[in-house]
Amino acid sequence: MIGPGQPLVVIAGPCVVESLDTCRRIAETVQAACAQLGLPYIFKASFDKANRTSIESYRGQGMDEGLAVLARIREEFGCPVLTDVHEPGQCAPVAEVVDVLQIPAFLCRQTDLLVAAAATGRPVNVKKGQFLAPEDMAPVIKKLSSTGNERIILTERGASFGYHNLVVDMRSLVIMRELGCPVVFDATHAVQLPGGQGTSSGGRREFVAPLARAAAATGIDGLFLETHPEPEKALSDGANSLRLSDVQSLLTKIKEIHGLVN
Repeated sequence: MIGPGQPLVVIAGPCVVESLDTCRRIAETVQAACAQLGLPYIFKASFDKANRTSIESYRGQGMDEGLAVLARIREEFGCPVLTDVHEPGQCAPVAEVVDVLQIPAFLCRQTDLLVAAAATGRPVNVKKGQFLAPEDMAPVIKKLSSTGNERIILTERGASFGYHNLVVDMRSLVIMRELGCPVVFDATHAVQLPGGQGTSSGGRREFVAPLARAAAATGIDGLFLETHPEPEKALSDGANSLRLSDVQSLLTKIKEIHGLVN
């Protein structure tokens, strides 16, 4: 369960499925931290990153191999798993393996994709586009709920602020919660510098913790984190990924703030 009055849900994992061993290491560490703190945990990783800056960038293991890794994580650790879908035809087969379907920010207005994802009956987490105002997510909710699926989550991941930069308007968290859906804050994509390195995106990892604390104080239902044992060697989004060794301390502080607010 996710929403007001419920424990803070943690959605965390690597940006992309790199290997089963890396996913295992991350899932084991984050799950242990969440268990110690009494926080529900959802493992996340993308089987394909279809919106990489460069055609030469690593995209993942592909749908079949990526879903096989996610299924292993789900089985071995007993935690729900979340992954992105990019096309309507992916939704039904992906929903057979994972617990939550995620709509990437760039695709958050794609009607056919939204309807296909919601039609699976799985919870759908929609990343608010960097180009949208928070109130613009109301039509997105309507598209999803037209299928009869009310298991909708909205995620704030920052808004475009000029070129190669994002800024987080904390009012967005309040406004989207007023739309009647649980709201998650993506603390790692919020510090991304889109295309900031020319052939890849950059990031300011040092701002993950302060933004996460601010979001928890504003009021959220879940925290989204991309994390990696060695962010410098990550095959995607390393510049904005939280170091795995820092997860425990950050979640401890976020839980304290969330408890005070709620």
